[in-house]
Amino acid sequence: MLAVASSSLRAGRRAAIVIGGQRQAAVHVVRKSGTRNIQQSVAQTDRDTITRLLYSLGSKREVERHLRIFSSASHPSQPAKFAVIKVGGAVLDQIDELALSLSFLYRVGLYPVVLHGGGPQLNGLIERAGVVPDYIDGIRVTDTKTLQIARRVFLEENLKLVGALEKLGTRARPITSGVFTADYLDKDKYGLVGKITKVDRRPVEASIRAGALPILTSLAESPDGQILNVNADIAAGEVAKEFEPMKIVFLNEKGGLFHGVTGEKISVINLDEEYDTLMKEPWVKFGTKLKLREFKELLDYLPRTSSVAVISASSLQKELFTDSGAGTLIRRGYKLFKHDSIESLGADRFRQVIHDRDPEVISGDQSVTEVLNRIQKTPYTIYGDEPMDVIAVVSHPEGEMPVMSKLLSSRSGVLNSVVDNVFNAIKKDHRKLFWTAQVDDENRSWHFERADGSFTRAGKSLFWYGIQDVREVEKVVRDFEAKERIERSYLPVGPGAPPHKAGVAATPAGTRAFSTWIRGRNIPGSSRGYATSAADAPSPVSTEIKRLGLIGARGFTGQALTNILSGHPYLNLTHVSSRQLAGYPLTGYRTPVTYSNLSPEDVERMEKDGEVDAWVMALPNGACKPFVDAVDRGSKERSSEPSAIVDLSADYRFEKEWVYGLPELYGRDAIRAAKRISNPGCYSTSAQMLIAPLLKYVKPGAWPTVFGLSGYSGAGTISSNDPDGRPISLPKVTPDSLGGGVRPYSLTDHIHEREAAFHLSTMLSDPSSSTMKLAFIPAVAPWFSGIISTLSMPLSEQLTARDVASLYEQKYQGEQLVKIKKEVPTLADIEGKHSWVVGGIQVHSEGDRVVVVGGLDNLLKGAATQCLQNLNLALGYDELAGIPNSA
Repeated sequence: MLAVASSSLRAGRRAAIVIGGQRQAAVHVVRKSGTRNIQQSVAQTDRDTITRLLYSLGSKREVERHLRIFSSASHPSQPAKFAVIKVGGAVLDQIDELALSLSFLYRVGLYPVVLHGGGPQLNGLIERAGVVPDYIDGIRVTDTKTLQIARRVFLEENLKLVGALEKLGTRARPITSGVFTADYLDKDKYGLVGKITKVDRRPVEASIRAGALPILTSLAESPDGQILNVNADIAAGEVAKEFEPMKIVFLNEKGGLFHGVTGEKISVINLDEEYDTLMKEPWVKFGTKLKLREFKELLDYLPRTSSVAVISASSLQKELFTDSGAGTLIRRGYKLFKHDSIESLGADRFRQVIHDRDPEVISGDQSVTEVLNRIQKTPYTIYGDEPMDVIAVVSHPEGEMPVMSKLLSSRSGVLNSVVDNVFNAIKKDHRKLFWTAQVDDENRSWHFERADGSFTRAGKSLFWYGIQDVREVEKVVRDFEAKERIERSYLPVGPGAPPHKAGVAATPAGTRAFSTWIRGRNIPGSSRGYATSAADAPSPVSTEIKRLGLIGARGFTGQALTNILSGHPYLNLTHVSSRQLAGYPLTGYRTPVTYSNLSPEDVERMEKDGEVDAWVMALPNGACKPFVDAVDRGSKERSSEPSAIVDLSADYRFEKEWVYGLPELYGRDAIRAAKRISNPGCYSTSAQMLIAPLLKYVKPGAWPTVFGLSGYSGAGTISSNDPDGRPISLPKVTPDSLGGGVRPYSLTDHIHEREAAFHLSTMLSDPSSSTMKLAFIPAVAPWFSGIISTLSMPLSEQLTARDVASLYEQKYQGEQLVKIKKEVPTLADIEGKHSWVVGGIQVHSEGDRVVVVGGLDNLLKGAATQCLQNLNLALGYDELAGIPNSA
C-alpha cells in the first residue's frame, strides 16, 4: 500500500551491495569506477555491526529505508549529495561525541561534507589577547589582528576534529583553504569579512572519492589571495547550494529549535504552510527570526527533496534514520489538495504516478488502465501535495465504509514525512477507514502505528482505525467481500468467531483473526507533527493568534473560563462584557482587560469589522438570541471568515443548525467545521457519558435513572457589592441555607433530562424508530463545585461488572479527559479537575441492573473546560490547548 518507487531509488537498489544479509550504502560501488575503494577503510563485519546498532533507534524497516534513500543519492559522479553538516563552535567543545556521531555515518558508507565554525573559541582567545570584539548588524568586524587569531583557531579546531576521527579509525581530510572564493562584504564597514561568490567543489569531492570525510573551515580567499572571515552558517548554506544535498544539518548544543511559549522542542516546520504565520508569532524574534529567514532562503533555492535539520551531535543518528526524528526538521513543505476526479487533478500526471509507483503496475499484475478503471468504480477522493510526492485515493460510496485503496509515495514523501500529513488530512475527513498492505511492505511498521487494528493472512494485511468493536469489523469485512471493494485475498475466510474469541479464531497459515488491536493511539516517536502542535496531536493544528469576545462574564462559569484562557498559548481574550462590571478591570487574566457593556449593536459592528475571531455567550437561558442574531448580521458584511460562537446556555442545544459540542461522544469533525456550537449542560454531560457505553443494553420501557448531586455553584449567582462598592457575584444557594444537607429540586422535567435523552437518541441503532428516555433527579449539596451522578439502569440482557467495565474502556479509549477507576469517584477526584471520572461499577446479583457513578466539575468539564475544547476545535487549535494537565 505505502509504495516508494522512483527510477533513482531503483537504481540505488541495484547498486547496493548485500553484506551479511543487509543492503549497504550504494556509495560503496565506487570501486567499479576505478577510484580508491572506500569500503576498505572499515572491516565488513564492523560495518554490519554498526548498521545493526541503528535498529535500536527505530524499526529495522525504517532504518534500512533511510539508508537506501541516502545511499542512492551518493553516486560516484556526485559523491557529496548526502548531507552538509555545519558544526557550531559550542559543539566542538564536545569533540568526542561529535567524532563518534560522524564516525557512525562513515561506517555505514555515508560521507557528509562537514563544515565547522569556532565562535566561542575565537571569543576566548580574542579576550585573552586584549582585543575588544566589535559587531555591526550582528557581523563581527574583522581587522588583521582578529583575522590572525581566527585563522589560528579555525586551523586548530579543524585538526582537532580530524584527529578525533582518525583516532576512531575514520579517515578524514582537513580542507582549510581552496573551497571558498569571496569578495569583501563591505571593507570600510566590516573589514576583512567576505561574501562568498564561488564554491570549488573539487577538493570536497576528491576527499570523498578517496574515502575520507572532508572537514572544512569557514575561511575564504579573495581573487587576489586575501584571507577573509565568513560566517559559518552562511558558508554552510553556500556549500549546500553548490552540492544540493538531501540534508543540511546544523549541530547545536540545544538539539533543536524551541517554542517560545510552551518551551517544547519544535518537531517540524513546514515553510510553505507555516512560515508567514510563524514570522508573526510574538515569540519569534531576533536570532530565531533570522534563522528561519535564512532557512527559507536556502530551501527556496534547493530542490524540494532537501531539508534542514537542527539537532545535537548525540542525536544525529536518530534524526537521520528514524521517521520520528529527534531535533527540528525544516522543509519547504507542501500545499495539500483534494480532487474528486482524476481529470480535475490532471489525468496525465496521475497516470504517471500510477505507472512509476503502484506496486501492482510495477510487478505487471495490473496495467495502468486497469488501476484507473477500478478506482473510478465508486465515488472517490484523491489526496496529495502539490509536487505529488504523495498521492492517496479514498473510495467512499455513500453510506458505506471508506477504503484507502492507494497510498503512493516518492522517496522524498517518505523522507520528509509528507505521507503523514496527507494521511492526517484523510483522517480529518473520515472518522473510520480501512486499507491494505502486503506483509513484506518495507513500511509495515508505519501501518501498524496508525491503525487501531489489523488482520493478517497469507502474506497480506487489512488495517483499520476508528472501530473498536470486533463485531463491527466483521460486519464491514463481510460487506467488503459481498461488494468486492477489497480483494478477497486480504479478507478473513471461514466462519466468524464469537466476539470474545475473535483474537484466537483459527485461520489459514496459522495466523489469528483480527490479530492486532492497538490500545493507545498516541505512539511516541511514530510521526512528526507541525511546528507548534502538541507532541502527539493526531493532525496538523493552527498556531495563529486569534481574538475572543466573552459576553456575560460575571458568573462563576465566566470566571472559570477567564482563568483557563489566561494559560492559552494562542487565544487572546480581548473583549469581556458585563453590564454590572463595565469599567472595572478584569481579574484573573494574564493581561489587562477592562469590562465593557456590549450591546447587540456593538457586537454586530465588531463582527462586521472583524475585531474578534470567536464569541462565547455565557448568559442566562433565554438571553442569548439578540447577540447571536447580531453576530449573524455582522458576519454577512464581514470580508474575512465569520466568527465562531460557543453558547453556554441551553438556548440552542436542540437546534439542528447548531452543532452539539460533546467531543467524546459525538465526534470532533462536525465541531471543527462548525461556526455555531452549543455547549452541553453540566448534568447532561455526565448523564450522557454514563449511559452512552450502555446504550445497546437499555431496556425499552424501563428507562435509566440518574441521581445528580451538584455543588452550590451550579445553582447560579446573585449580584452584590464588596466593601469598596465593586459589584460581585454571590452564590444563590449557600452552604448555611442547606444546613449541612442536600436539597433536591426540579424533580421532574429538568431541562438536562430532556437534553440528555434528545442527544442520546441519535446514538441508538435506529434513531428514526425509537427515542431515548431517562429519569433525572438533581440535588444541590453543601460543597462549591463538582457533580456526582449515580446511574441506575435496568439491562436488556445479563452482564457482569467486568463486561460493563470493558464497555466503558472501549468507549473512552484514548480520551485524555476521561478517567476510569475501580472505586466510586469522590469529590476529591472531581472538584477543580478538568476531566470526567467514572467508577464504582456494580451489577445486581441477578445481572439485570447496573449501577455506575460518574462525576465532573460543573464549572470545568461541565462548562468552561468543555467550552475551551469546542473553541479549540472550531478555531483549528489542538483540542486541549490551554487546558491544564491536572488529573
